[in-house]
Amino acid sequence: MTVYATKGKTMLLERIYDEDLAQASYFIGCQAKGEAIVVDARRDIEVYRDFAAKNGMKIVAVTETHIHADYLSGTRELAAATAAAIYVSGEGGKDWQYEFEADRLFDQSTITLGNISLKALHTPGHTPEHLSFLVTDGAFSNEPGFLLSGDFVFSGDLGRPDLLDEAAGGTDTRFAGAHDLFVSLKEKFLTLPDYVQVYPGHGSGSACGKALGAIPSSTVGYERNFAWWGTYLAANDEAGFIAELLDGQPDAHAYFSRMKRENRQGPAVLGERASLTKLATEDVAASLAADEIGVVDTRHHTLVHQGTVAGALNIPAGNKVASFGSWAVDPESDQRPLVLLAPDSDIATEMWDHLIRVGIDRVAGYITSFDGLPSFTPETLAPADLAGFDTTLLLDVRNKTEHTAGHIPNSVQLNAGRVLWHTDRLPADGAIVSYCQSGVRNSVAASALRRAGFDVVELEGSYAGWADWKHKQNA
Repeated sequence: MTVYATKGKTMLLERIYDEDLAQASYFIGCQAKGEAIVVDARRDIEVYRDFAAKNGMKIVAVTETHIHADYLSGTRELAAATAAAIYVSGEGGKDWQYEFEADRLFDQSTITLGNISLKALHTPGHTPEHLSFLVTDGAFSNEPGFLLSGDFVFSGDLGRPDLLDEAAGGTDTRFAGAHDLFVSLKEKFLTLPDYVQVYPGHGSGSACGKALGAIPSSTVGYERNFAWWGTYLAANDEAGFIAELLDGQPDAHAYFSRMKRENRQGPAVLGERASLTKLATEDVAASLAADEIGVVDTRHHTLVHQGTVAGALNIPAGNKVASFGSWAVDPESDQRPLVLLAPDSDIATEMWDHLIRVGIDRVAGYITSFDGLPSFTPETLAPADLAGFDTTLLLDVRNKTEHTAGHIPNSVQLNAGRVLWHTDRLPADGAIVSYCQSGVRNSVAASALRRAGFDVVELEGSYAGWADWKHKQNA
């Protein structure tokens, strides 16, 4: 979606949005000089190269707002493909320095492309090294008109300051982070003119905040006057601000810690990737028998429950492949390549594009059916039979906020995005009955746990099905 573009000498600004991870990157180009910079690129980079070619531009620079936790950065990938210069934050102190070669940006550092300038503002809080970029289109005005706010300010919300505790091994860093956010708002954001347009790094659905708005942009004035935090800043109530900010933050997914580490070190550069090829059934069967590969069932969970491949992971095709894949696959502990169920190479390769966004790179190819492979039918349980079933653990894989709002009695909450990394909290023997809200997330988590050796039974209809059954019983 083009958010600001005028033919001629002025600026071209394109928001490129990933619905899967609710992540926004930005393509900013000087039409007079034909040069562009990409901010917060994802790892499947053809979208940027195609957009540059369409508009007759050359990508000469790439940068990012901070060391991301929710996706693997495409900064190095795009720079390698285009010979663009890399710029990253040099702020945050010695513990938050990038470990790969790049030009460092500090508060007030400026990147210039023709008529366009991007001024870095150090806006810590979400992370210590976080930068926002104040953008000026010199062909239109000498004053800045746009702020790429990264994970600092969202539409209606702020970046969470607790991820360093949740995903990077910190201890109570959330309080210092919340303080830093308060100061960044007061000294950086609220000193900008109200007309400055704000373009955040995430939208609704991201786990980088608790109440992100779905609208793609805002203004400084709108956020000042109507965002929840405005009242606290106006009253200079830092204690109230911190308490409200930290309350009710969503579960952080376990793969976030891997993203933090790899993004700091520098994600591996994949280079040009060929389209995935169809594999022979007999070869897949032999590799399965030797435990050399993993199979991904990409169908809806209701079809998976009718029969799948023994040991298969359920990662449904669609717009959440990266999200679900990051819950079901830990590429650090399990390096077996994956084989995807897909109707053709284009769809299989598109799924691979999503998987590399979270560092799941090893995909061997695809198959079009499971004929000739060892079959397995996942065990399910009707809500009416739950009370009489020999359950060792009743597992709720929803968010903790969902569990608090209502859950099946005696259930234990462990988020689907964390369960594979916390198997020590699960019984080694006996049946685990698991559920989410409707069954989709539960099928992903249950398939991952079965592949890890656990006996998992999925509750039919999950919590919604149980609640409906309970309501009928009480009617």
